[in-house]
Amino acid sequence: MRKNLKEARQKASMTQKQVAEYLKISVTAYQSMEYGSMLGKIKHWDSLEDLFGVNQRTLREISYPNSK
Repeated sequence: MRKNLKEARQKASMTQKQVAEYLKISVTAYQSMEYGSMLGKIKHWDSLEDLFGVNQRTLREISYPNSK
């Protein structure tokens, strides 16, 4: 799970559907990026960085269960 990406989306009061529409990708594709099962394209991470004002390296971090 990309916890930082999810938190940035929620802080922006956006749904997964809204972010997917912003990126011009399917909701399923965005969910896969957020869940960490798909990397996604660099252009999408550039857009997410601009949208949320958070460095894409931070957004791409994957949090594993049982990690601190």
